[in-house]
Amino acid sequence: MASTDLSSGSIPPFYREVYEKIASTSGGNVEREVFKSLLVKSQLSSSVLSQIWELVDSKMGYLTRSSLYKGLALVAFAQQGKQPSDKLLENSESRELPIPVLGDLTEVTLLAQRMHKGTNPTKLNISYSDICDLDTIEVNQVPEKKGIFLKHVEYQITSKRFSSIVYRRYNDFVSLHELLLARFPYRLIPKLPPKKIVGANSQFLEERRRSLLRFLTLIARHPVVNKDPIVHFFFTYIGEETQYKIREVFRRVPDEFATSELSSRAKELVPQETLTEFANSRDQIRTILMGISRLKTIADCLAIRSHGYAVDMAELGNQLSNLAAEPHSTSSWVTGGSTIWQDMKKGFHVISKEFGLLSTRALEQAVREETMICERLNLLLDILVAHRILCERHERGVSADHQRALSTMLSLKKRQMQGVIRGTDADTVEHLENKMVAQESVIANVELRNSFSLHCLHMETQLVHAHLEILATVLQSLVNVQIRGHSELAEVWKLIEPTIMKCLPEKSASGSNRIS
Repeated sequence: MASTDLSSGSIPPFYREVYEKIASTSGGNVEREVFKSLLVKSQLSSSVLSQIWELVDSKMGYLTRSSLYKGLALVAFAQQGKQPSDKLLENSESRELPIPVLGDLTEVTLLAQRMHKGTNPTKLNISYSDICDLDTIEVNQVPEKKGIFLKHVEYQITSKRFSSIVYRRYNDFVSLHELLLARFPYRLIPKLPPKKIVGANSQFLEERRRSLLRFLTLIARHPVVNKDPIVHFFFTYIGEETQYKIREVFRRVPDEFATSELSSRAKELVPQETLTEFANSRDQIRTILMGISRLKTIADCLAIRSHGYAVDMAELGNQLSNLAAEPHSTSSWVTGGSTIWQDMKKGFHVISKEFGLLSTRALEQAVREETMICERLNLLLDILVAHRILCERHERGVSADHQRALSTMLSLKKRQMQGVIRGTDADTVEHLENKMVAQESVIANVELRNSFSLHCLHMETQLVHAHLEILATVLQSLVNVQIRGHSELAEVWKLIEPTIMKCLPEKSASGSNRIS
């Protein structure tokens, strides 16, 4: 969506009335379904409505106030017979925008109210399947690019939700991580893998790629964090120097408490027994973390054994192949001029190939164990560790966050007085800062902040429990992978058995059951 700036002086009162009706109870944003219902009221053709939707859709699941105003303006222009485009808005900056004809908005208003009332702020009400539906992320390493002094590893990142493909470096992830920690101090923000500058081998790079994939997956599937403009920017920005640009745009963004509509109600969202429940749930998840860590160790051993089995079978095949290629002819020293060794060599040549197939099957088994078992357990461990860190952060107290928020508010007031509040991105930073101003008294209340922290921790604990379903899928995968792996290996062994019987000397074959 192009960031066309709709200055306040050009907005008709009708636009603000529509916004108050459909977004005043939904945190300042307009839900996608509500806006689509609003579009239908214009009675424009479906093709025109699709064009308008493409121009305003931010792929974030909702529209900001500015996006709504843009949509209303485009509807009005389309009703005048004009082709919807960003150019229309650019040419209208000096005069008041037209007013669309939308008829009775009662149904749209009721839909907005139903969507808001349908959500209980103390209940997550989301399954792991719902979480997976939020987005699907891919992270692939692209060929190294040589800098002047160092080679830089770059990753191609694909988001199904945003229909985007972007390229990022490790430092871009660092900027995203730091901004999210500052924006969401009371949410589950997973850790990043370590940076290794010198001597990063292919195994380290592959492990880091997988870790970055898990990090982005948990962020993209977090029901609160994934809606933030910071996340949208990371997955869609295609300019240069992402790590600096994302900091430049979002460095002034206040934390979640300073802008959430739930902040003023935080105390009523936290029941009396919360402290006891917090301690119990923290201990429970700590126990689960220890158990899952042990399961992950066992799963790693399974994969290591499969890799070792693949190596052993390959080596066994190689040694048989070497024996088959032994160049010496049968010596006269051999009693009776026996041809047993020559016959065995022919068998070795055939059998060595079957052992190569065994090695291939074992390697495929190892890959399945790593991707379907180990990596899923790693994802579960990442969110369990993030919960442990979140609990530790809460126990250290919110005083530092409180002082930081007050400092941000003071800085914001100074910029307002100097007339430089309008910044880089009118749809994001300024919108959040305006919400911060609207609840200045809430921000100054440290007890509310502490309650908000507990409320978020309550919600994040529910999110962790939703992710525990991963363990059930892991156990199911473990059974399926082992059945498949052992079946494939057994089939190859069955191929080897008749080959041995056919290629080896008759006496040896008939006496194969004898130990001595």
